[in-house]
Amino acid sequence: MVKIRLSRGGAKGRPFYHIVVTDQRSKRDGRSIENVGFYNPVASGKDKRLELNVARVQEWVGKGAQLTDKVAALVKEAGKQQAA
Repeated sequence: MVKIRLSRGGAKGRPFYHIVVTDQRSKRDGRSIENVGFYNPVASGKDKRLELNVARVQEWVGKGAQLTDKVAALVKEAGKQQAA
C-alpha cells in the first residue's frame, strides 16, 4: 500500500520534514517514490512553515494512496492557504 507521510530531516532539536509518497513497508527515512512538499514546524520570521503540491497529493489519493493523520491535517492547512 502506498502512503503519504513525513520523512524526518534536520538537526537534533530542529526538525524538518519532507512530505513523501512511499510504500508503507519502507523505513521512515528510507526510499520514497516522490517528494511532494515539506513541513518546518520550527519556522520563524521569513522561513516558510509549509509548502505542499496539493494537486500531486490529490492525484496520488485518487490512485489509492492513504494519508497519515498529520499529513491530512497539513493538506487541509495548505488548502486554506491557497484559498486565501
